[in-house]
Amino acid sequence: MIRGDRIFGSVMIVIALGYILSARGIETSFMSDPVGPRVFPYLIAVVMILCSLVMVLRPDPEADWPAGPMVAQLAIAFAVLVGYAYSISPLGFIIPTAIASGVLCWQIAGHPLRAAMTGVGLGVGLWVLFRLILGLGLRGLPAGWGF
Repeated sequence: MIRGDRIFGSVMIVIALGYILSARGIETSFMSDPVGPRVFPYLIAVVMILCSLVMVLRPDPEADWPAGPMVAQLAIAFAVLVGYAYSISPLGFIIPTAIASGVLCWQIAGHPLRAAMTGVGLGVGLWVLFRLILGLGLRGLPAGWGF
């Protein structure tokens, strides 16, 4: 991982510098807050550069890569997250969140009933938090189902 960490850290430094350059192009209006809209992107870029420098200067020792069943579990988790990203728009928030979080919880804990209950709880609970408490325009169920 020594070489990989250094290469990744170097690439991330270049990306962070590009982020700073693109943030410089943000125009401020005369009615903006005292901090301005550029500060947040600058902070993100500085944190990226600091973390990348740590990776370049102090890389991890060579690691053992997962094999066999662990690679299959990682592929399933990746497929679930990609499917979640594509299904959230047509199916609303609750159903895809419940399915994705249930499958991921099942992979971690291995108890199907608890994972299903956790998935449903997260789907409904997060929707209540985002929609009703925070007031975000988040559709809970597919169009025409009511929420």
